[in-house]
Amino acid sequence: MSVMIFDIETVPDCKIGRENFKINDELDPYSIMKAMISIHKQQQSINGNPYPSGFLPQYMHQVVAISVLIRDQDNIKVWSLGDESSSEKELIERFFTGLDKYAPVLVSWNGTGFDLPVLNHRALLHQVSSTKYWDQGFFDSNFKWNNYQNRYHQRHIDVMDSLSMHQPRANAPLNDIAMGLGFPGKMGLDGNMVMDMYAKGEIKTIRDYCETDVLNTYLTYLAFSRIRNHNSALNIEEEHLTLRSYLEQENKTHFNEFLENWNNNEKQTDQ
Repeated sequence: MSVMIFDIETVPDCKIGRENFKINDELDPYSIMKAMISIHKQQQSINGNPYPSGFLPQYMHQVVAISVLIRDQDNIKVWSLGDESSSEKELIERFFTGLDKYAPVLVSWNGTGFDLPVLNHRALLHQVSSTKYWDQGFFDSNFKWNNYQNRYHQRHIDVMDSLSMHQPRANAPLNDIAMGLGFPGKMGLDGNMVMDMYAKGEIKTIRDYCETDVLNTYLTYLAFSRIRNHNSALNIEEEHLTLRSYLEQENKTHFNEFLENWNNNEKQTDQ
């Protein structure tokens, strides 16, 4: 069975901002996004939250990039779905079409808490269907016992959720865990920068960043598979070599930067 590591990048949905927060239609999209975050934070304070956050609810996020790493018995590949001009609906359709076709094991970092709920809400909005993703035994009896919907099944492995014992207070950032294992981490970027990049039209930068998040997640997943005795240290070392070889052959700027940081961090971890 193939494995598909995935990650999404999002920005606030301006349409929801105009409708739910009654934000002035004459404002530019970037100003609307900033206003949404500010208003949401104010609302939390009013409601008595002592630690208000501007992080919007999942349904208020618009998907601007979906990146995946596919690993099957013979090949490994990393890419972002669609292209820089693809609509949100097209990105989501590609994601669920691939899932229905190949039924891979999904792997994520906080996919249970963020990525999949966002995709669920946006699939509902755009009426994007999927048989296998939602199936719990209606179409395939095997899915009754192992499906994508059950938090404790193995068709979707949320590495962060598993490590934290499904306790939000024990959640950890991918960047910290990845770097602690000797992997590159965020390399100076993080999700908080996506909105600014999107406003500047830097879609390629967002897609590249999303792909490096997928790489960090995959490497962390391999380390997680080692402590579960699903992989030996030798197998993981071979997998590292396979991934390094693939990234070198692709010879893309962000992959080369990832490799350089990986080499440097690995040396520091060994010291």
